[in-house]
Amino acid sequence: MTTPTHPIHLTDEDVTFFDREGYFIYHHQLFAQEQLKRLQAFFDQMLADLPEGARPESMDTPHFAFPALFEWLLADEVLDFVERFIGSDILLWSSHFLCKPPGVGLAVPWHEDSSYWGDALSEHKVVTVWVGVDDSQPENGCMRVIPGSHSNGFSEYEDVDRSTNVFPTRIKPGEMDESAAVDLAIMAGECHVHHAKMIHGSNPNTSDRRRCGYTMRYMPADVKHNVDEQGGQHAVYLARGENLAGNELGDPTKLFEPGQDRWRGGAGH
Repeated sequence: MTTPTHPIHLTDEDVTFFDREGYFIYHHQLFAQEQLKRLQAFFDQMLADLPEGARPESMDTPHFAFPALFEWLLADEVLDFVERFIGSDILLWSSHFLCKPPGVGLAVPWHEDSSYWGDALSEHKVVTVWVGVDDSQPENGCMRVIPGSHSNGFSEYEDVDRSTNVFPTRIKPGEMDESAAVDLAIMAGECHVHHAKMIHGSNPNTSDRRRCGYTMRYMPADVKHNVDEQGGQHAVYLARGENLAGNELGDPTKLFEPGQDRWRGGAGH
């Protein structure tokens, strides 16, 4: 269902493209301008308060510590958008700010999100909506994908230099055709969406412009979150519809106590 004041510009062909290729670039403003400006200001304050020595690429699950972020995570605009891809019963799985500072922003090695979640989910049907807090272009390290790779199984990984990468492993080069990579270039306020099994990564930011995105991850509510696999360190939230799998649900009005410091570390894109 689309809100009349902020319509979602998606066609059946767009959804078919996502199903086939594993990603879709949405060259429209996902949020109204004032709502986007509030998100940008909220992030700027989080960045200013980042503990000394913490990398701005690794602000994982910030909504655990800052429930105010549910203004955007549970907004009708984003849920209307997500509903076109996964249906009307929606769980919020996670979120992540990944900010690459100008000149020294780290690379994100090729990976599949699903490989990090393992048995924590009954099925890896997660979609990630990546909203541009800043403009995200090839020169400042925009996300890149290997089209169609979401239909593959898990890839094999190898170690990389952690001083130049957001996390310590990458998919082995022989596992994919890097020449097929597509840059997901967007302007601030636009977004792209990708499947959890999509092979993706991004180059370092060597430009003079910051690159920040907010990843908002959702899954159909028939996916079961295996709480024991994550030792109670993660929570899911009912965003829309019914809790079909009977998951234990977090309360979006409260801090998630076990994870309230986890925004200071994690992986990204």
